[in-house]
Amino acid sequence: MLKVTLDAGETQQKLQDLAGTLKDARPLFKVIAGILEKETEENFAAQGRPHWVPLSSATVRNRLRRNNGGSVLKILQDRGILAGSISTDYGSDYALVGSNVAYAAIHQFGGTIHHAARSIRVRLRTDKAGNLLRQGDKGNAKSSGKGLAVFARDSHKQVRETWHTAEAWQVNIPARPFLPFYGSPENATLQPETEKTILDAISGMLNAAAR
Repeated sequence: MLKVTLDAGETQQKLQDLAGTLKDARPLFKVIAGILEKETEENFAAQGRPHWVPLSSATVRNRLRRNNGGSVLKILQDRGILAGSISTDYGSDYALVGSNVAYAAIHQFGGTIHHAARSIRVRLRTDKAGNLLRQGDKGNAKSSGKGLAVFARDSHKQVRETWHTAEAWQVNIPARPFLPFYGSPENATLQPETEKTILDAISGMLNAAAR
């Protein structure tokens, strides 16, 4: 699991001041963990604060096709796995927010995914004479890709099978920080909205402790 330590500046100093006055700081860090989770949810709802890099036109087309022309779901919420994976933890001297999804880090920080070259098996349907079936032929009249070959399922027996080599390729993923901080793992800072909310909570607790 990737861990990021934040240098929160004023927030960190006030946090240390308050924690030093408490016999048990766990309630304090429980509140902060809750704030981190809520701010993360706000990032998903707003699609970034500031807004994330928009989806590529190819991704939008693919989603529209998959959704039968329906609306395109929000960025990073195509299936809801990442947004649903957010969890928090806290203790006597820490508050954590994160995700256990394997691809969470590359969406948070951005990066390049490298795909190695590989062989691909292609199975296309044929008629009894071995001729390729075409979309739009009898039995496939509802197809929108008239004239294209028809892919075969494993259950189909009349097929033409070929192997092709897919060259190595890469995908560049822009940073879309859904967790409430910006920057790299080595140099991360809290979002302004998150820092203000935490400072307000700490100030309230300091005032209550001083009474």
